[in-house]
Amino acid sequence: MASESVLQLTDGNFESEVLQSSIPVLVDFWASWCGPCKAIAPLIDEVAAEYQGKIKVGKVNVDDNQGTPATYGVRGIPTLILFKNGEVVDQIVGAVPKIQLKSLIDKAL
Repeated sequence: MASESVLQLTDGNFESEVLQSSIPVLVDFWASWCGPCKAIAPLIDEVAAEYQGKIKVGKVNVDDNQGTPATYGVRGIPTLILFKNGEVVDQIVGAVPKIQLKSLIDKAL
């Protein structure tokens, strides 16, 4: 579903890929049955390609990985959380325009 630029994150690899990352990480919490998640997916892929090397972009399927969303209080999807140095720096809930995604990322860079 996601492009090669987007990491498939799980409860098992979240700490190593996100919390220990030396660059900011944008995490998309999503589910296959979620319409807004499908709507925003192409934008996530575009942002991942545009910011490659500057940030990591990953997706967590909330149906397959329930521990991580619970840890970060994810109640609605899509939820996009931006991590920097292992800490949450910002988050957006819902499908948003690409310009809003880029603004979120640019603040962390």
